[in-house]
Amino acid sequence: MKKISKTNKKLNIVMLGQKRIPSREGGIEIVVEELSTRMVALGYMVTCLNRSRGHISEKEFKGIKLKKVLTYNKRGLAAVTASISGAIVATFGKYNVVHFHAEGICAMLWLPKLFGKKCIATIHGLDHQRAKWGKFASKYIMMGEKCAVKYADEIIVLSESIQKYFQETYGRETKFISNGVNKPKIREGKLIKERFGLDTDDYILFLGRLVPEKGIPYLLEAFQKVKTDRKLVIAGGASDTNQFVLELKEAARGDNRIVFTGFVQGQILDELYSNAYIYVLPSDLEGMPIGLLEAMSYGNCCVVSDISECTDVVEDKAIIFKRGDVIDLQKKLQKLCNEEKLVKEYQDSSADFICNKYAWDRVVEETVRIYGGNDEKDS
Repeated sequence: MKKISKTNKKLNIVMLGQKRIPSREGGIEIVVEELSTRMVALGYMVTCLNRSRGHISEKEFKGIKLKKVLTYNKRGLAAVTASISGAIVATFGKYNVVHFHAEGICAMLWLPKLFGKKCIATIHGLDHQRAKWGKFASKYIMMGEKCAVKYADEIIVLSESIQKYFQETYGRETKFISNGVNKPKIREGKLIKERFGLDTDDYILFLGRLVPEKGIPYLLEAFQKVKTDRKLVIAGGASDTNQFVLELKEAARGDNRIVFTGFVQGQILDELYSNAYIYVLPSDLEGMPIGLLEAMSYGNCCVVSDISECTDVVEDKAIIFKRGDVIDLQKKLQKLCNEEKLVKEYQDSSADFICNKYAWDRVVEETVRIYGGNDEKDS
């Protein structure tokens, strides 16, 4: 596949759907930042519309222009109000490509399309299936899905199962472009030792948003039955799920091996990935699990549920358990706690495998081609 030409500077792209850039609050934020920084490096103009409580202002990050769009920060309404105000800014700004990220935001895709903008939708997951949403939010998300199907010039999906869903449900063709991952720098566990008392290979790690579909209750129940001195670290913040987080902490009460770190980023996030004994992703529902890609890129032995969005990523390079099966998960965790040699075998193979399989430069090349910014064909 040829390199993207740097000579085409005509594209002026706007990204919306993320909470804010720069940020690592979730998979969408990571994807938008990775795409945008690479596109800017190739000479394209990129603007990211961030959520805000107040007036619109402009800043820059690594050459990306940042604009804050009016947002009503109340559960279930932040995404809705940001989608409306963001679509208005995208429609009347000097952009020729409007890239919507996530289903709900696509409820306003018709507006820039009406004014002749090229509109791309990336479906990061089937958000209407997520348990955290109320009735109004779920209906708005479904409206977004249908607007994307009807009005988007192209729909990008992150897994073959979602591609199949759009084909079978709507007869709509989509483009499958996976996420990417960077080769990280492995860090010593300094801050995690100071703040949480964690040592290398001393803990099992879950790192992601604390939402029901991630399967964390199964993980807590399974871990509490595992005979080990290792800790279970639950790292991540709430996402309109404060009550759910309280329920998780209540379920973990009495087991001093379980550590909740809250939202993490920067050096602490790197250290958690770098020093984990095992990484676990027990999800019921995923789009393209970027946390799993990152965990493998750090050379972690990973344990994942048997949903296709996870198994397609890991192939034979991780341990797989039956989704929602507490006993199966407990047995797999116990086996890995007992067999350090087996864990080492998975650790030794995961990083090279995942970094070769998922490269951000390829993701950017395929995305820009969909925009119409690269006239070169595959060799």
